[in-house]
Amino acid sequence: MPTIESRTPQQIIALGGGGFLIEKRNHRMDRYILSLAKKRSPRVCFVPTATGDFRGFIDRFYAAFKKFDCRPSHLPLFQRNEIDPAEHLLKQDIIYVGGGNTANLLAIWRLHGVDRAMRKAWNKGIILCGVSAGMNCWFESSVTDSFGALKELTDGLGLLKGSACPHYDGEPNRRPTYRRLIKQKILPAGVAADDGAAIHYVGTRVFRCVASKPGAQAYQVNLSRGHILEEPLPTVLLTKDGTASDSRREPMRRFC
Repeated sequence: MPTIESRTPQQIIALGGGGFLIEKRNHRMDRYILSLAKKRSPRVCFVPTATGDFRGFIDRFYAAFKKFDCRPSHLPLFQRNEIDPAEHLLKQDIIYVGGGNTANLLAIWRLHGVDRAMRKAWNKGIILCGVSAGMNCWFESSVTDSFGALKELTDGLGLLKGSACPHYDGEPNRRPTYRRLIKQKILPAGVAADDGAAIHYVGTRVFRCVASKPGAQAYQVNLSRGHILEEPLPTVLLTKDGTASDSRREPMRRFC
């Protein structure tokens, strides 16, 4: 199986959709993410900013992760408590960003300094992951419904180059909108992920693509001579215990 070299410790797992928020009885993706910490009882912080700290998703996070050997917490920003956001985030082993409104998430993070804390966490080797808006936020740009109809968002954190599109098979307009925006050069080339698929980056390179259900796929989407080139990326179906059973020895090349 591929190994993660110590000289490139930064990791991001970008989920197109799924995980504990959607797949209540399918914990393959959650187990995979926890395994990356490579330690007993890792600290896992859920950041529910994109839904305005919606209590239902926070409760769902605790209900899911209390089943695992980990130390779960969450970071509220709409009803701030005495916890310093940056200090709390930088104590974690894994930071899990929930879905919702990407534009609102980025605005609130910047107001509270969470954008800077996320970059510090990434550079420190804390594992960053997220679904939907929690996928979009790490890239330079993305497709979002933050403003109503699907459109481009171009002020992401930029930890990862290029653009991103979650829910590639989960919402009928996602794929055609993303392809159109790239073809019109409104968005740069990038990656897309179906519901149930995730793209695992080490540093800024794609390390592995994984899926929690059969058929879920990740893609590279490029523009070449005015035509869209959509290339499926090798995507490994996780076992029930969250293991990726691929046999590759080297990280995949960076696509965007």
